[in-house]
Amino acid sequence: MKFTLIDRITELVPGERISAVKAVSLAEEYLRDHFPAFPVLPGVLMIEALVQASMCLVRASEDFAHSLLVLTEARNVTYKSFVAPGRVLEVQVEAKKIERDSSRFTGVGRCGEQEMVKAHWSLRHLNLADGDPAMAEVDRQLIASARQQMSLLRQAI
Repeated sequence: MKFTLIDRITELVPGERISAVKAVSLAEEYLRDHFPAFPVLPGVLMIEALVQASMCLVRASEDFAHSLLVLTEARNVTYKSFVAPGRVLEVQVEAKKIERDSSRFTGVGRCGEQEMVKAHWSLRHLNLADGDPAMAEVDRQLIASARQQMSLLRQAI
C-alpha cells in the first residue's frame, strides 16, 4: 500500500526549497492500528511526508529526468510531539545539494508554530532503463504519473 502524504504544495522554488501540507484525518487507514485509543500520525510517516516533498522538489528542479527517487539515508531525526487527526502538518524542505544522481535535504514539520519533526536525508535518483533498456516504457509511465500527481498538488499555488 502506498501512502500519499502531501495534500498540497504551498511554495516551490526549484533547486532551493518547497513547502507543503498534510491534513491528518481520522479516516486514514493506518490510524486504525497505530494506537487505536490514541490515534496519531506515525513518526515514520512524518518523515515520509518530508521525503515526498523533497521528491517533488527534485522533480521540479530537474524536469522529471528520473522515474525513481529513493530514500538512501535519514539522520538526525528528532520527533517533538504527536500529530493527531484534525491537525495539519506543514512541511518545509530545503535542498542542500541536488545533483544528477543524488540529493541532500534538511526539513522540518510543524503544526502551527509547534515543531513536530526535523531531519536530514538523502535521495538517490535513477531510471530503470539505465540498468535494463527494456524498462524505458516503465520509466515513461512512472514519470507521466509523477507529472500528473505534481500537477494536482500544485493546483493551489
